[in-house]
Amino acid sequence: MSAKRAGGTRATVALERAAVPFRLWSYRVDYQAVADYGKAVAEALGVEPARLFKTLVAFADDRPLVGLVPADARLSVKSLARVMGVRRVRLASPQEARRLTGYVPGGISPFGQRRRMPVLVDESALDHRSIWVSAGKRGLQIEIDPAELVRFLEARTASISTG
Repeated sequence: MSAKRAGGTRATVALERAAVPFRLWSYRVDYQAVADYGKAVAEALGVEPARLFKTLVAFADDRPLVGLVPADARLSVKSLARVMGVRRVRLASPQEARRLTGYVPGGISPFGQRRRMPVLVDESALDHRSIWVSAGKRGLQIEIDPAELVRFLEARTASISTG
């Protein structure tokens, strides 16, 4: 059965086309009712927050990029600036993130984005056999080998999280 007929997203379709192994997990969390959506999703899935990665859009000297950090951490703009060799990094607004990725906040996947951007993954992802990232809509997560994620996205790994 194709991903489209199974209710697939651009993210799952991209992974299936490239024959990248992954598993889908669904969950229920009211996006508006929780203060920390990432931790709430991890709890709903029964996953350690350190294994569930948030997909964030940022600008490094006005160039967009994607950063993946654990749900129990924050993106360190200082570390990201150092890694990118730029002076200034800022997080994208929800509107900017939606325009660049084609996904709604809370459902931004690193896969199948509208615009191809450099991707940086916090190096802690490689400490795990598998990690979870958004499948492109709220209520759906992809479990994937972090090495496969890095390879498929041609991502860089670095220490980019704090807290």
